[in-house]
Amino acid sequence: MRPARTLGLRFASVKAGPPAPKAYGPKCAGLGDRMRIAHDACTGTAFITAGLGNLGPQIGCVRGARRERSRRVTTSEDKHVADRQRPLALVTGVGRTAGIGAAIAYRLAASGWNIAFTYWTPYDRRMPWGAEPGAADAITAALAGHGAAGAAIEADLADPDAPARVFDEAERRLGGVTALVMGHCESVDSGLLDTTVESFDRHFAVNARASWLLIREFGRRFAGVHGAGRVIGLTSDHTVGNLPYGASKGALDRITLAAARELAHLGVTANAVNPGPVDTGWMSGEVRDQVLRGTPLGRLGTPRDTAHLVDFLCSPQGQWVNGQLLMSNGGFA
Repeated sequence: MRPARTLGLRFASVKAGPPAPKAYGPKCAGLGDRMRIAHDACTGTAFITAGLGNLGPQIGCVRGARRERSRRVTTSEDKHVADRQRPLALVTGVGRTAGIGAAIAYRLAASGWNIAFTYWTPYDRRMPWGAEPGAADAITAALAGHGAAGAAIEADLADPDAPARVFDEAERRLGGVTALVMGHCESVDSGLLDTTVESFDRHFAVNARASWLLIREFGRRFAGVHGAGRVIGLTSDHTVGNLPYGASKGALDRITLAAARELAHLGVTANAVNPGPVDTGWMSGEVRDQVLRGTPLGRLGTPRDTAHLVDFLCSPQGQWVNGQLLMSNGGFA
């Protein structure tokens, strides 16, 4: 295997401590009961697999095994299993602690997911807000504070080989992916008359092509429980004065919605979410005033607003929402 540097990726991960024990019933409950309870309590094979793995100590009590083993993690192998008791969400575009991607990662972690996330520092560095030193480490530490294992993966999604490598690394660190949440983007303001071909192509490579390739990898690899898989793409309809961004995001939401049909045999749901204008530090005073005037509730959208909707869509309760383009913009017009 080539060093990570030659692949255009850099990796970091922090494993969280074992989650709090859950009441699964009698200590030596039957196999069928444990499988049913584990399935009802979660979304994804990671929970079910871990549930079966944890049956070892409980069946062992019948066989006279030591009870201490069923009460605590004692080896690195057990710790690895404990980390995988949560389903895994892969969230792309998590480069800043103040961003929508980070808010989604935090919310999902608090709801019981492990998180692999991507970021690309050179993109943030050329944006007006600049790169945030130590953001990946800070985000990973915050995920651990929610009891989640985290894997930070730096990847240039303009590279068509990057999506497969991202999935390889996520699976190696944390297991199979149950939910794919795409928040990555290329976003440089330009209109019909001043957009360059190079900029247009880069926007479509990152926002549209990479999203297709990520969904394709997810569909090829998904081995979870029917009905547990999720694909969510963050989109936008802002094209005036922002042509390559809005047009490529429009392509993204069409690709995402196609997945609702094409991945139906896997039991995967797919939805696109339009957060509307969200203040993550990029708004000027003029833009902020304009958004406030155009929003009935008279406030700006926040990353948490988007995160709460994504969290619902990834939950068992959100399963019946499928193939939709959802506006989460406070009624902005």
